[in-house]
Amino acid sequence: MTIQQLEYILAVDKFRHFGHAAEACFVTQPTLSAQVGKLEKELDVIIFDRSKMPVIPTEIGETIISQAKKVVSESKGIYEMVAQLKGDISGLIKMGIIPTLAPYLLPLFIRNFIQKYPKVQLQVEEMVTEDIIKKLKNDELDLGIVVTPLENPGILEKPIFYEKFYSYLSRNHPLLEKEKIHVKEIPIEDLWVLQQGHCFRDQVMNLCEQTKFQRMNFHYESGSLEGLKNMVNRYKGVTLLPELAIQDLNEEEQSRIREFDQEPPIREVSLVLTRSFLKKKLVSLLYDEILAVIPKHMSSKNYGKVVNFK
Repeated sequence: MTIQQLEYILAVDKFRHFGHAAEACFVTQPTLSAQVGKLEKELDVIIFDRSKMPVIPTEIGETIISQAKKVVSESKGIYEMVAQLKGDISGLIKMGIIPTLAPYLLPLFIRNFIQKYPKVQLQVEEMVTEDIIKKLKNDELDLGIVVTPLENPGILEKPIFYEKFYSYLSRNHPLLEKEKIHVKEIPIEDLWVLQQGHCFRDQVMNLCEQTKFQRMNFHYESGSLEGLKNMVNRYKGVTLLPELAIQDLNEEEQSRIREFDQEPPIREVSLVLTRSFLKKKLVSLLYDEILAVIPKHMSSKNYGKVVNFK
């Protein structure tokens, strides 16, 4: 049994196709198939049911694949350990980040990070929280930046900062007459929300009476906060924007931002990774770089109080 053979069965499990797995591993299909077959013969088991398309793991194959993920992950950790002992800061970090954070957080730290650590390769992909957790557990990502707490077994959470939410109002909206507003004062028919699958949508819906959405004549759900902001700018309405998202608003747009009175809704933003994650040094450096560009008041646990927002 070799690490290479284990990587091959992980690729087949990921793509559920020997040809596609071979392409991802940069080998020919006969080579990959032969090595998988050799491993099955050595273990005296069938790992994949080839009679179905796409191919699927057998019951015992699923158990072997689960263990193979741990072995391959641990083996990769040896390279990191050696690099750290040599004082060499290098390696690959595959990171997922939710869309309501990516456009506002990434520009703050990415350039500084890659300039400080030119030997580190950082691959970033936007995706919803559910996909980030799934890919973390499948070892397709090294870490994620999401809203917590998740309370998900096997996932470690490292809080970075706490972010308030503000209401963003259209021009001449009646609520502009108020210095601060209450969540319940927002007319549900005026509220623009993200499409399903975004944790931000769930957070906003938790603040409002969801049943009222069914009575709206026109219902639009955007995939981005920028899309919601544009709808508010062009038509009557309200949306909620997180603190980092309002930093780049122009003066006129800033004039249409209103704080919430009493206890404002806040979200906790964290780095998340699996318990078996080995790139501790790189994670620590990335965490410090993000923390350095976040306003100090936002990194304090005492920054307001979390209300309804996870």
